[in-house]
Amino acid sequence: MEGTSLLLLLCLTSLLSCTTNQASLTVSPSSSQMFEGDSVSLSCEEDDSSAGWTLRRNTTTDTRTECGVTWGRSAGSSCYISFILSKHSGVYWCESREGATSKSITISVTGGSVILQSPVLPVMEGHDVTLHCKTKTSSNLPAAFYKDGSFIRTEPAGHMTIRHVTRSDEGLYKCDITGHGESPPSWLTVTDRPTTTPSPTTTPSPTSAAPTSGVTPPISAGPPPDSDHHHLVFRVLLHLVVFCPYFISTFIMVSLYRQRSTGNDLLVSMVITPPTQAEEGLDDDYDDVITAVTTEHHF
Repeated sequence: MEGTSLLLLLCLTSLLSCTTNQASLTVSPSSSQMFEGDSVSLSCEEDDSSAGWTLRRNTTTDTRTECGVTWGRSAGSSCYISFILSKHSGVYWCESREGATSKSITISVTGGSVILQSPVLPVMEGHDVTLHCKTKTSSNLPAAFYKDGSFIRTEPAGHMTIRHVTRSDEGLYKCDITGHGESPPSWLTVTDRPTTTPSPTTTPSPTSAAPTSGVTPPISAGPPPDSDHHHLVFRVLLHLVVFCPYFISTFIMVSLYRQRSTGNDLLVSMVITPPTQAEEGLDDDYDDVITAVTTEHHF
């Protein structure tokens, strides 16, 4: 019983000691669209620098390539691209030595003359979002904004603000500047608020509206599917490596304890206490009585 309790305690301790590190990817400037020739800085904001986070990407020309090897300039858990090209368009994410990955982001690089600057990271419900339509030389020209292929409105200064976004604001946005052209489409993601105790006056948010133009959200290439699988296998192996020495040592301790208990029982059973002098005297008297009775019966 004591050995089982000790084993369970050691197992629980090993499981609690294994923590999962997290990291998030940030981009500067914070935009999902960029012009060719722009510079961009990507960084893994990490909980534990010892995890060894690095930047990786998937593009049309490479897969799971690491910053500093075939692209960009690496500086610890950050990466700098001084002259970004259209072929650099793709999915970027942070990855640790253990195989853990951050959420991925999509960056689109265009050789055109107009881009739509929209948040590269998901926006939380209730926050304000500003979309900027700009050319390489100006960011305050009148621009027309579209969502899911449908015209929204024209903004004279080239930027449109959506107040208190909800899930219905999620969709595919683009803009157009007369005389310069149209930007590539960019998907805006809206996430739910953190779960809290609802107030009696809280009203439900509108449901997400379906795109009216039949355009579906872009599918993120993301880290390869086997990344999470490899991470899971690594965690299982880690638990086994930590758990096995505890199990073996506990098994040996329990075995030695049982052998010691068995040995003590055998020693006790083999010990014979010598008779005392009083007991010897009683034995002699008993023999005399037997002899006398036998002789009297003979006569």
